[in-house]
Amino acid sequence: MPVISVPQDFNEDDLYVDLEAISGHPLFLKCEGFNFAGSIKLKAATEMVEAAERDGLLRPDSVLIESSSGNLGVALSMIAASKGYRFLCVTDPRCNLPTRLLMEALGAEVHTVTEPGEGGFLGARIDHVRALCASDDRYVWLNQYTNPHNGMAHYRRTAPAIARQFPDLDVLFVGAGTTGTLMGCARYFREWHRPVRIVAVDSAGSVTFGDAPGRRMIPGLGTSVRPPLLDTSYVDEVVHVPEAETIRACHRLARRGFLFGGSTGTVVSGAARWLAAHGDEDVTAVAIAPDLGERYLETIYQTNWVHDLYGDHVLTRPAATVPSPSPAV
Repeated sequence: MPVISVPQDFNEDDLYVDLEAISGHPLFLKCEGFNFAGSIKLKAATEMVEAAERDGLLRPDSVLIESSSGNLGVALSMIAASKGYRFLCVTDPRCNLPTRLLMEALGAEVHTVTEPGEGGFLGARIDHVRALCASDDRYVWLNQYTNPHNGMAHYRRTAPAIARQFPDLDVLFVGAGTTGTLMGCARYFREWHRPVRIVAVDSAGSVTFGDAPGRRMIPGLGTSVRPPLLDTSYVDEVVHVPEAETIRACHRLARRGFLFGGSTGTVVSGAARWLAAHGDEDVTAVAIAPDLGERYLETIYQTNWVHDLYGDHVLTRPAATVPSPSPAV
């Protein structure tokens, strides 16, 4: 029986769901949402805060500040509360209401930028963070977009955990947001004893891999500014998933009792598409599920929200035919 004194000390790292009966392809889903922060972002948040403490960047009067669409903000809110720091999260209107309320319940201050800037809402969030840091030297910006400890958390923890459970792993599907999870896992498996194909799963409308920007309403994956952490030489292929497909995947999982978040729906949809295109006989495939679904009850799982943004038939018509995965650029 685990006994902890701070919330970040608990994280279930070895839970997988066999999705073959749901997806029609041999696919294991690594569930990262079973911790007090509710997502994989707990690992990056812990690593970045502890590194800042080791480097002497944090003082008792420091105020942590970060730009986040949601999950990292919750993780940092929790860690700041447990360590006695103040925390300010800068987000945008796409952040789910339950996520904002959860951050505030944990004692965080939340600023929501209302207008996109150069680089979309992400660019506006970063501009706001920089302005606040310039106004008061107590602010400490961890900067998940450039912080090497973002990826190091997954190099040290996520990828080795997968390798222990699946020594014959052939392909790993990882969602691309800041690309910390993607880069940490990809670098680990590049050094492993056998080749593993790394497939990045991105949201349609994201500019991360050089595509044109488009509307994105679901927070988590995708960016409007290319992530500085990204090194495409570590990525074998990229799958872009339209948000309608994300929603269908989430609802398909929910109908089997698994309530996952939008990022997970995107990754599962992209993985199923890749496996269908490449054949799946004797393939050992793992996809990383970053989050659970409770924070999406007012969006992805709310019928009016879905119909207003994506049309009345998004949940009834079969998945659309989409292009095959493309090599990383």
